[in-house]
Amino acid sequence: MNRMNNTPEVKIGIVAVSRDCFPAPLSKNRREALVKAYESKYDKNDIYECPITIIESEIDMVNALEDIKKAGCNALCVYLGNFGPEISETLLAKHFDGPKMFCAAAEETQSGLLDNRGDAYCGMLNASYNLALRNTHAYIPEYPVGDAEDCADMIHDFLPIAKAAYALQNLKIISFGPRPMNFLACNAPIKQLYNLGVEIEENSELDLFESFKNHEGDSRIPEVVEDMKKDLGDGNKIPEVLPKLAQYELTLKDWVEKHRGYRKYVTLTTKCWPAFQTQFGFVPCYVNSRLAAQGIPVSCEVDIYGTLSEFIGEVVSDDAVTLLDINNSVPKDMYAESIKGKFDYKHTDTFMGFHCGNTCTSKLAFHEMKYQKIMASTLPREVTNGTIEGDIIPGDITFYRLQGTAEGGLRAYIAEGEVLPVATKSFGSIGVFAIKEMGRFYRHVLIEKNFPHHGAVAFGKHGKALYEVFKYIGVNVDEIGYNQPEGVRYPTENPWG
Repeated sequence: MNRMNNTPEVKIGIVAVSRDCFPAPLSKNRREALVKAYESKYDKNDIYECPITIIESEIDMVNALEDIKKAGCNALCVYLGNFGPEISETLLAKHFDGPKMFCAAAEETQSGLLDNRGDAYCGMLNASYNLALRNTHAYIPEYPVGDAEDCADMIHDFLPIAKAAYALQNLKIISFGPRPMNFLACNAPIKQLYNLGVEIEENSELDLFESFKNHEGDSRIPEVVEDMKKDLGDGNKIPEVLPKLAQYELTLKDWVEKHRGYRKYVTLTTKCWPAFQTQFGFVPCYVNSRLAAQGIPVSCEVDIYGTLSEFIGEVVSDDAVTLLDINNSVPKDMYAESIKGKFDYKHTDTFMGFHCGNTCTSKLAFHEMKYQKIMASTLPREVTNGTIEGDIIPGDITFYRLQGTAEGGLRAYIAEGEVLPVATKSFGSIGVFAIKEMGRFYRHVLIEKNFPHHGAVAFGKHGKALYEVFKYIGVNVDEIGYNQPEGVRYPTENPWG
């Protein structure tokens, strides 16, 4: 099972600038030191050093813009080697069609403060002001002034932000069917998708079913079945359903290729009930998990902003992600037996994240093909086969979501935590999650801000990058929730507890 080419490679063009009354060689030498520092720590293919000696004028800006375009750069770093020309440098950002950042050189030594002082600390203020005048948005690091090594780290921090911003401008979301009844929480105002640069193609379940039927007897099905057997290993407990699942996987992949249009990247969202299982004869959970492993996240229940969130996490983490219900509390006896005194979490810091079976096998501590337990309570068991079940692997996670609001805005949350090495004693793709101050976060962000029950999960700590991505794409910082530490009140939190 190979990962598809569904996320971008980013090359950041580094362009140094100089104000004409400052020595141009100062910016040139500092740019060269920056590039050398980056290449000594990170992949040199991430960056491109614009060879134009320095940008001091509008003509220099035009030449630099053409050069980085020819070099295949799809992201930009404007580097203030000294004070910088506020007009030319911000025009460069304005006319560059892609994500951009600004950073600035610190002074290296006290002995250079007479003849080699750059004053980029001051120039960054003018740059930010002029960017605002031009309505041009750029990423500026938390502390954007540093020596060569510091700025190299800043550019490397910009990589996942640039990847996500570029990817969204080239993304198409393909959905099938309306949301199931009683899933109004997963509302999907389309206007904000367009504002983000995302295209969406909404299809009927009948379209999908017709395409599935047309794939019956597809000559590629046996090959996909063999790949599923390898992936499942000893967890291949319902082998008779694999040909149908393989047929469905091929249906989705072929649809992606025929319908991506001019878009480079695609993500999907589909249904699994109430009629899917009775008509298709299975549930799609395992296929969804396989596509996520291959680089195409698939959200269930036609959760359009859920799959958008998953895609952002896929790009930022460069790893498979999953979508889970923020599902149920951890029983007090489980907390007392397996968590209290062993891990530094209160009972209200814990909860269980669950979905029927859409988490890929590489993110499960153990896995087994099963039937959908909830659906099987009212349907023949054989039409609910197709879930992949197991406890999610312990380790660091980031729980997050980007959501279009009912009022037509954008809202998001991010919370870092971990999956604990605690047996869930339950069913589905599931884990015992722990996030500091989750109880308060649950009440004053998730409930207060009207977020749905679906949350995306990236494996690892990616809160810093996700926060900057959400800021960069236009989410107001007041609308990005996170788990406040103990002692820091939420605006609506009762001060008496």
